[in-house]
Amino acid sequence: MSDITHLFTDLGGVLLTNGWDRGLRKLVASHFGIDPAEMDERHHLTYDTYEAGKISLEEYLRRVVFWEPRGFNEQQVVDFMLEQARCFPDMIEMYKQVKEKNGLRVVVVSNEGRELTEDRIRRFKLKEFVDIFVVSSYVHFRKPDEDIFHLALDVAQAEPGKVVYVDDRHMFAEVACSLGMREIWHRDYASTRAALTGLGLDVGGGEEKP
Repeated sequence: MSDITHLFTDLGGVLLTNGWDRGLRKLVASHFGIDPAEMDERHHLTYDTYEAGKISLEEYLRRVVFWEPRGFNEQQVVDFMLEQARCFPDMIEMYKQVKEKNGLRVVVVSNEGRELTEDRIRRFKLKEFVDIFVVSSYVHFRKPDEDIFHLALDVAQAEPGKVVYVDDRHMFAEVACSLGMREIWHRDYASTRAALTGLGLDVGGGEEKP
């Protein structure tokens, strides 16, 4: 029997593909014929500002893509970006089982831009099992800033020692651990399933996947 009351989790790399990572930027650059090196340099100069909710996606793209005239428009780029998103159904189903069988509350703690987050929440029906979304673009803190974790704990009214936090970024999991949470460094479905089971949580039926 576990004493855990809350499952805190990242989104990109755990439940969904990453929202806007290096691979997707390269794909967008190739698809639209943008200089990838210039785009990447501009991205690194301004993405933190977008992810912290201080500029819109429109302004971010103006700085990173539309700094010069293009033969395509912003909506085409946005549509292409959003279309690349995929979910990991096995992870989502496991979270639903863990939530139901153990009476947990599920809290997303994620670094992501507002427009990308809103689309992914809607498209993958995340509100069906997530109780609270603490997203960098909503709260203006970004992991690994401890304040985003403190805020999540306060909003969820959760005791750190009764929280398990899952993230595919090892440093972010370590920060959560330093604040008293139980950490799981997510690498694949099978290892995370085993880690949740090791914490005394009922993860439901089904075979572990390779």
